[in-house]
Amino acid sequence: MADAKVIPFDDDRSRGGGRPRRRPGAGRPRRAADGGGEGAEAPLAALPGGQGAADGGGAERTGEAGAAGAERSASGADSDAASDADGDAAHGSHAASGARTRPPGADAADAVAPALQGALVDVLPRLLGGGWERRATDALGFLRRRLTGDYEVDEFGYDAELTDQVLVPMFRPVFEKYFRVTVKGVENIPDTGGALVVCNHSGTLPWDGLMAQVAVHDHHPADRHLRLLAADLVFALPFVNQLARKGGHTLACADDAARLLARGEVVGVMPEGFKGIGKPFAERYKLQRFGRGGFVSTALRARAPIVPCSIVGAEEIYPMVGNARTVARLLGLPYFPLTPTFPWLGALGAVPLPTKWTIEFGEPIPTDGYPPEAADDPMLMFNLTDQVRETIQHTLYRLLVERRSVFF
Repeated sequence: MADAKVIPFDDDRSRGGGRPRRRPGAGRPRRAADGGGEGAEAPLAALPGGQGAADGGGAERTGEAGAAGAERSASGADSDAASDADGDAAHGSHAASGARTRPPGADAADAVAPALQGALVDVLPRLLGGGWERRATDALGFLRRRLTGDYEVDEFGYDAELTDQVLVPMFRPVFEKYFRVTVKGVENIPDTGGALVVCNHSGTLPWDGLMAQVAVHDHHPADRHLRLLAADLVFALPFVNQLARKGGHTLACADDAARLLARGEVVGVMPEGFKGIGKPFAERYKLQRFGRGGFVSTALRARAPIVPCSIVGAEEIYPMVGNARTVARLLGLPYFPLTPTFPWLGALGAVPLPTKWTIEFGEPIPTDGYPPEAADDPMLMFNLTDQVRETIQHTLYRLLVERRSVFF
């Protein structure tokens, strides 16, 4: 480098072509964006306390620093504007992408939904059985009619739809699974027209009437319904009276029975009354007195056949070993039963024993061959009443002989 020329330090500082001398505490000088030239020297940082530059060229350097600062400001503004523009563009891009972004887990849900739907389609028929769609539709329709009041009851308060859809299905598991009732001779009830079914009564609580109602409802080939005549006590109990009315029961009086038979209904009566249902366990399956034969007179006037019905198995569900008569009088009840489980076990003692039942409907006894005035003949009523009672009693003895066990 033979052509190199040495420039004195003072001249270099005055011309701005060399590196300025740094003082302690000053920042590193920065060059302008155009790569350098005259006036591109960066100003020295001010000392603490607001002091100016220490050397003698303060004014000149101040001017140069001003020009460089202005240039840097312009360059910085351009850079900031570009940065803001880039930031806005990036924000807009993220916003647009965010609008198209699905929630977390959406893809997994889309993958699981078909599998879950297929599993439900396979499992529901197994759990609910075949035809569950139809049953679900019927249930929803029933609920809609209940809520809107779009259903009918007859003059006795009988709600046929509620009985078919709720009450009978509620007792059907007890009928089929718990008491395992065997039904015989239900075809002896005529398919059309009125009929009077006469049953024995037992069991401390009237489970036998409910099971007879389910037997006719589920097993008769013509889908007949048994309308039971119940005692006044049933309709004096809160909540029970409403269910009894809606289930088709009515008062055990001649007028109601005659009106039902005239309408062609199957009417059920238990002439023993409280004497039968509340008799002690030692007298089980021994029929009590059938009253004065009022049911026979009603059947004669309606010219309806009398169908004897014998029920085995109800006597043992609550073995009544005693009767607390004082408690019964205080509570206004015909009897207060004492059994091996009640009242000693409380509510658990009210659960009936799971005995094996048999319900048999006998041959009908016709009444249409008698003249109209026969209903007022006491001797005829007595003979027919005794005939029905003896038929039921002999059938009970036969079924007891055929029964293998109380529970099997």
